[in-house]
Amino acid sequence: MAVSVPSADPGPTRPARHGAFHALTVAAVERLTDDSVALTLAVPPELREEYRHAPGQHLTLRRTGSDGGARRTYSICSPAPTADGPGPASLRVGVRLVEGGEFSTFAHKEITAGDVLDVMVPAGRFVLEPAAAPAAAHYAAVVGGSGITPVLSIAASLLAARPDARFCLVRSDRSAASTMFLDDVADLKDRYPDRFQLVTVLSREEQEAGLPSGRLDQARLTALLPALLPVAEVTGWFLCGPYGLVQGAERALGELGVSRTRVHEEIFHVEDTAPQTPTRISAPAHGRVTARLDGRSGTWPVQDGESLLDAVLRGRADAPYACKGGVCGTCRVFLVAGEVRMDRNFALEADETDAGFVLACQSHAVSEEVEIDFDR
Repeated sequence: MAVSVPSADPGPTRPARHGAFHALTVAAVERLTDDSVALTLAVPPELREEYRHAPGQHLTLRRTGSDGGARRTYSICSPAPTADGPGPASLRVGVRLVEGGEFSTFAHKEITAGDVLDVMVPAGRFVLEPAAAPAAAHYAAVVGGSGITPVLSIAASLLAARPDARFCLVRSDRSAASTMFLDDVADLKDRYPDRFQLVTVLSREEQEAGLPSGRLDQARLTALLPALLPVAEVTGWFLCGPYGLVQGAERALGELGVSRTRVHEEIFHVEDTAPQTPTRISAPAHGRVTARLDGRSGTWPVQDGESLLDAVLRGRADAPYACKGGVCGTCRVFLVAGEVRMDRNFALEADETDAGFVLACQSHAVSEEVEIDFDR
């Protein structure tokens, strides 16, 4: 995917966003399932405004003292603070064990209450601001596995802030024993029985009541969703989970006539069969990247085959990133000048790439001079 400077500027510069970490203490570690835990992080009073977050945003966690080592992005599952209230005294995230995952293995086997982690300030655009929701809004979500995490914050924040709003959650898990935040979701159902609709599908286990087991693929969702709610009247859709589930849900909604502008996506895992293949790009001779970060600019050479992020990191170790796989979107930047090519993109929406945003971890210089802005 080649990207050049767009014809129109995306608007005024947003507040500075940086990759600096703060040390936060782990207040609690809660075992959710055999392969998942919830970490509660205490936020000291002097940092609470920095950790004010919108429903659906995420945190990047790193071992304290690890210089660019094991880091991973995890969505905040706790409700967001109200606009007129104080910042959060604590933040809660869910961590599912991933085979071979360095940080998730560390979280499951080593982290205990009282430990200290480096935590980046909240980021992400998979959000729903309750104050911006229209009157009598009706939202829906289709999630798989740990994709419940940001949607739990979104649903809880919306329903608490807007007594006229409704939320329908369709969730898919392997079995009841592997279902994360089972009690939290049940509590939402108890608190808002008339406004929170819950539909659970288990792919590898039959339920005593409810829908038959099996995967939530495109065909099944196309038939199921109109039977659950008035699809055309839903204000917005939130799809979160593995790549296959999110893509199947997107195609199902397209078949049902839902405008793509009403669909929001976040992918937690990209299967090996994902139809995007990295392409090696030879950087132009004497290629250079100029980057603006937290109001300061610098210029660095781009080596052959090197991503823009890696080139910037040599001079600015605080440049924000997490997965380096084109999934989390932490390294999103605005392309000010020049041309780049992205290997993979599972994080940016079409309107973002059209406006000139790219993922620094996946972008390679095509022109000799490239300028990017982390502060947009």
